[in-house]
Amino acid sequence: MDLLGMSITMAGVFVGFGLLIGTLFGFFGMGGSFLITPALLVMGYPAKVAVGSGLAFVFGTSIIGALRHRNHGQIDYKLAAIMTVSMTIGIEGGKHAVLFLEATGMADQIVSIAYVGLLATVGLLTLRDARSANDESASFDLSERVQSIELPPMVTLKGDIRVSGVIVFTIGLVVGVLSGFLGVGGGFLLMPAMMYGLGVPATVAVGTDILQITISGAYGTFAYAQADAVALPVVAALLIGSAFGARIGAGATKLVDDDEIKGYFAAMLLAGSLAVATKNFGTAYGIDALNTVSIMLIFGAAILVSGAVVLAAVCRLRGDHTGTLCRFTTS
Repeated sequence: MDLLGMSITMAGVFVGFGLLIGTLFGFFGMGGSFLITPALLVMGYPAKVAVGSGLAFVFGTSIIGALRHRNHGQIDYKLAAIMTVSMTIGIEGGKHAVLFLEATGMADQIVSIAYVGLLATVGLLTLRDARSANDESASFDLSERVQSIELPPMVTLKGDIRVSGVIVFTIGLVVGVLSGFLGVGGGFLLMPAMMYGLGVPATVAVGTDILQITISGAYGTFAYAQADAVALPVVAALLIGSAFGARIGAGATKLVDDDEIKGYFAAMLLAGSLAVATKNFGTAYGIDALNTVSIMLIFGAAILVSGAVVLAAVCRLRGDHTGTLCRFTTS
């Protein structure tokens, strides 16, 4: 018996996977293409279809997540508009840089190294910030320095943050260049850029990031759909699961504090860095087992982190921090 054009078993797998990714997306504002695309490749889908379906899933999920964050008042529309324009310009610049390196034959190596390094660097900085939150003497607030720069036009963001519009545009431009260069959606770059560079509260950074991804994802989905490179049954099954997951993740941001969000976010980035490094090492030296290990790393981290997010939210909702698991997730 078929469901959504595939076997019931496969449909169930994709629905469950969508629930998992939707939870992470709603909580972090990170697109799920960095998980969806490699999963489809492993299952035998052509690269073009894997990428196109990943973008279509992210677009659909981002709409759900954006609506949920809007209901919580966690979106800064002014910031999203500036970031969308500047990132679009930056992505074009990053794309041209890759084309230049491709002509020299160095693109794959440089992009892989840059991807691993950037994930690890942002993850470590985020983890350090989350752990030193209670030690004011050990912290360095970059956002205070940025906000002190009076470069007109000045814009006021959510949380009574007043910052130069030129700086906001520049940050979006840099994130866009890196996004276009690395071939990623930019969610894992934009969220920390807004938090640490501008001082935007983590919950607002997540909601605004998701809205920006909705806009950019719409264009990407349209482009791949024109090339008949979107597996609609797969995307439909994923979206059914993510519709519930995105609501769970978005709701969880109201129940956990900013430092917990940063800690979980850092864990995902570090796991992603290790997974990509392992895969590259395995490919370079012909060790197929390491490719399997890399997949297990990223999916295992996704399961553990999404489970921790849900547990932390439940514990906070109940006001129960007495159990061992609750103490572990909120420590």
